[in-house]
Amino acid sequence: MLVALLAGCASQRVVAPPSHEGESSYRALPGTDMTHYQLALGAVSGGAVPLDHPAPIYPSTQLAACPPEIRLRALLIVGTDGKVDDVRVDKAAGVAPAFATAVRAAAGQWRFVPLSISRWAADANGHSHRVETVLKPFSLPYEFRFSCHDGKPQTSTSAS
Repeated sequence: MLVALLAGCASQRVVAPPSHEGESSYRALPGTDMTHYQLALGAVSGGAVPLDHPAPIYPSTQLAACPPEIRLRALLIVGTDGKVDDVRVDKAAGVAPAFATAVRAAAGQWRFVPLSISRWAADANGHSHRVETVLKPFSLPYEFRFSCHDGKPQTSTSAS
């Protein structure tokens, strides 16, 4: 009976379905920074760091065409809660709308450490202490890239 069970296992072959998702990565675009806030004397800012950033999925409707590399820039508007409130994708000539949709879908799920600005002051003894902390919205530009290599889709993201 053991032989029959082993023979049954040996004859079954599992073939993984082809992947329809691209690989992803992201990086900051050089030369641009997030919206600046004027910091008063004794003020310190922190946060605005990505926590959760799922990669965009290569649009399945474009897999067969496998076009040359697509680059889309988008501005992510992040609220005081660290959630992306808006994704503003630049319109690129000749780019299928499915790529912009993929960018909006992925970036809309991203989460950041909220941007905080804390004001510090010294007491009569010269000891510093935090007087107040406020959370501020901010924006960051990113570049998303979609490409096919050896018939396999790939996506990547660059932060500005």
